[in-house]
Amino acid sequence: MSQLHRITVSSEQSGGRPCIRGLRVRVKDILDLLAAGASREEILADYPYLESEDITAALEFAALQSDHPILRTA
Repeated sequence: MSQLHRITVSSEQSGGRPCIRGLRVRVKDILDLLAAGASREEILADYPYLESEDITAALEFAALQSDHPILRTA
């Protein structure tokens, strides 16, 4: 089941960057933590207002953003 409904975008919050459930936690913040080696459990311990599904939503959002075809001309 998709968790993308957890991603919110508002021009009045975080400069219009995608956030988690209207919180001031950007998708990028979660991705940066994961890229730095933080586990899902560590993130949830450091940010108790997040839920495991929020991390899944951030990963799902990132995966969709990277799925754009690149067209090359000869």
